[in-house]
Amino acid sequence: MRLPGNRRKQANLPRKYFIPYNLMEYPYNPKMIISAIFLHLLLLSHQTVSEEQVQRYVTGEKGGNTTLQCLDQPVNASSLLYRWKKNGAVVATPNPLKPLEHLSISNNGSLWISGLQYIDEGQYECESKTKDGSSWQTFSNILLRVAEGPTSVSLAIQPTALLQNGTLYVKKGSDVYFNCSSESFPSQNLTWTVEDLALDSYDRASGNKSFLEFSISNIQPSDQGMYTCTSQNTLSKTTVNKSQELLVYYAPERHPECSWEIVNEPLDVLFICSWYGGYPVPTLDWHEVLEEHVIAKGPTVNSTSQETERLAVHVNGFILDNEEEVKCIGHHVTGVKSYCSFKLKTPYPLGDPMVTALVGSNITLSCTETDSLPPAKTVWMQKDKKIINTTSKYIVSDNKPNYKLTIINVTKEDEGIYFCYSINPLGPRELEVYLTVKTSAGNEGAVVGVFVSVLIMMIGIIIGVTVYSKRDRICIGLGFSHLDDDRGDILSLVDSDEEEIFHETVPHLPPLTNRHATTLVEIHRTPSSDHEDNADSTVQHNDQSHLEPV
Repeated sequence: MRLPGNRRKQANLPRKYFIPYNLMEYPYNPKMIISAIFLHLLLLSHQTVSEEQVQRYVTGEKGGNTTLQCLDQPVNASSLLYRWKKNGAVVATPNPLKPLEHLSISNNGSLWISGLQYIDEGQYECESKTKDGSSWQTFSNILLRVAEGPTSVSLAIQPTALLQNGTLYVKKGSDVYFNCSSESFPSQNLTWTVEDLALDSYDRASGNKSFLEFSISNIQPSDQGMYTCTSQNTLSKTTVNKSQELLVYYAPERHPECSWEIVNEPLDVLFICSWYGGYPVPTLDWHEVLEEHVIAKGPTVNSTSQETERLAVHVNGFILDNEEEVKCIGHHVTGVKSYCSFKLKTPYPLGDPMVTALVGSNITLSCTETDSLPPAKTVWMQKDKKIINTTSKYIVSDNKPNYKLTIINVTKEDEGIYFCYSINPLGPRELEVYLTVKTSAGNEGAVVGVFVSVLIMMIGIIIGVTVYSKRDRICIGLGFSHLDDDRGDILSLVDSDEEEIFHETVPHLPPLTNRHATTLVEIHRTPSSDHEDNADSTVQHNDQSHLEPV
């Protein structure tokens, strides 16, 4: 399709000059044509100004130096004269006599500003003209801003304590407050970050004031790390960091543990004190309680051990006493103090000091040792102080605290003294056990003696039982009498076959059903004075008792 002539001309125009073709098709509307032309000229004017006056921004640091470039100059710039305006007023012109002034223009037209101050801020324009006196033309339009900081960045963490290497530490469970401040113009952004042991950083707080603070309640070991406060100038983007390492210390939750070991030599003991679970490691020391003498001190004296919370020290028994108390005291940097202790005791073996055995039998000697501290080493010895070991003749049993020695097939040569010997670093103690060996002939006499003793005891028992069963007859056969001052009672025991003599005086009792003779009892009461005269006379009764069978 072929365009009309007006449209062909329009199609060859640049885009910015494009005019709606419908206006050209109606040439008889002059108002619309005039309006379009005016709008087009206005757009061209605005574009030319914006191209010539490009706005540029320059930021300088207070007290520093900066250069403002005069851009878009003609090719023959050497034939031009320059000057700089600030906020519309000329502030700098070429002056070869004073090239080092606060404001100076270089040969290429750049403006050099030394020792920037806040008053240097403003809108700068670079103008130039030819030396033949043509008019000034503007080539650069620059906005200069002056920034300062961040300066005086400070970081504070409270409450803390300072180590010699400059690291801060706090106690576990405490409340910790963090504060960061700095100075910056025109403004700043403050940010707190912390880098923990896993090297993961995260924001804890941020803001844009002159200071920034936050707190951690009940701080834990997981909160320790490198804390950094970052201050950034919002204008110059200058960034300053201030970092501080923070450690979280804590003492072990339990008390120290005291133990001991007997080394190869019996008079040496290894005192061991351990206190695990704290950070950092504590300081440990061994004391003699009575004399407050320090035996050993450090976190450790065992260079071969990888443990740093353990204090082991070799102590010779000559410096120790019975019933003496030794104590391990632990000190932690957080102020916690704790200890453990034990009382030293010499050995004291116990057992039966005398034992008897028969020839040909087996006998076991035994002793116990429970009092020693540190625990004693206990052995059995013969009378020549030779240690007894397990052989076909002897069986030694070491079942602490019980120690036994069994002698197989005892002979007369085995008789004698044996020693239960105990020793610890405080000294030795021994229990003497005397073994008596007897033959079978010697036992026969003992058996006969036992038999005779049993026989005598049985005879005594039989006699006693017999006497007790015949007590009534025995007592009556012995007779009883009792006299007093006024009168007496005569008790006469008369057998039943003499009844005829007393027939008239004492009545007969009926015979008993068991056919035994009846014993008659007659009681006479006579004055004591007539007793001898009437001895042969007829029996008289003032008071006669009834007859009772016995």
